[in-house]
Amino acid sequence: MFATMPAQEIKRRGMSALNADLKSGPVYVISGNRPKYVVLFADDFRRMVHEAFVEKCHQAEADILAGRCQRGSVDDLMADIMAADEEE
Repeated sequence: MFATMPAQEIKRRGMSALNADLKSGPVYVISGNRPKYVVLFADDFRRMVHEAFVEKCHQAEADILAGRCQRGSVDDLMADIMAADEEE
């Protein structure tokens, strides 16, 4: 479960208000009684982006191995798109 903190508290105390809660993970910043932002350490963000990239690579590899990909040129792709648009 993520910690929450009102935006007013951050305005009053500054970013240091988040330090203790960030040690446990990301913090939702509440504005207008709703979660509006998520704050996390830069290293955690980089790790999250890297993990998403690796997962996308695994998905792409699985698609290639399963034959769900085809090779072609940009012109081939555009022709397929135009043909699909005409069918609709």
